[in-house]
Amino acid sequence: MRFPRILSKTAYSRYKRELVKEVLKGPIPKHIAIIMDGNRRYAAEILESDSKEGHRKGEEKIEEMLWWCLELNIPHVTVYAFSTENFKRDKEEIDFIMKLSETALYRMADNKKVHENKVRIRVFGNHTILPDSVKEAIKYADERTSSYSDFNFHVAMAYGSREEIISAVKDIATKVANGELRVADISEKIFSDHLYTSDIPDPDLILRTSGEVRISNFLLWQLAYSELYFTDVYWPGFRYIDFLRAIRSYQQRVRRYGE
Repeated sequence: MRFPRILSKTAYSRYKRELVKEVLKGPIPKHIAIIMDGNRRYAAEILESDSKEGHRKGEEKIEEMLWWCLELNIPHVTVYAFSTENFKRDKEEIDFIMKLSETALYRMADNKKVHENKVRIRVFGNHTILPDSVKEAIKYADERTSSYSDFNFHVAMAYGSREEIISAVKDIATKVANGELRVADISEKIFSDHLYTSDIPDPDLILRTSGEVRISNFLLWQLAYSELYFTDVYWPGFRYIDFLRAIRSYQQRVRRYGE
């Protein structure tokens, strides 16, 4: 069982300030991708409540984390909001998460801070399997922020990396069959150009909460040279200092890209 770590407000503020100073001295990732895990366990173990309350707290944490990225000048952040495999869950839970996501997208698209900082909001994944109301919210958020590029908030929803890769293979195979592309011309760049993330840089750091040490079908092609960081903190309980520690760990590694 996991309990919140107790730290006085004064000590926490002091430690946070020192961590921020330390992190800002090193290289800041251009793109952080997050597997947000542990909402249900947080609800059961910490809140002693049902999963809905865990999902609510987890959704609130997403917005909070976005402000951390703005403060640290991280131009790209991607969150794994709902996987294709998550559709196997109980219908009541799925419906709740879809409604929560819909509301969150509208709220963020109208958030004054989003527009002040020129944050582009984009959702990628297999939108065909999402409810129409969620599709409308995605469209609204995209249109409201389409002119921005200073900061980019990407949401992977109804997303599965294997499905994404298969879709790219089918698109490329169709172009070859139609004579639009030669087999000899297929390259890593050509393949990347057919993914949902074609115009998004590969993540420098992939972070997963809740103590699970796996990728769970997330950005399998894109993470080829990403640094991985795992923490046992449940997503709703994830704090700024936990985020800063992840970046500090990233800064302490040597990225050789196979050299």
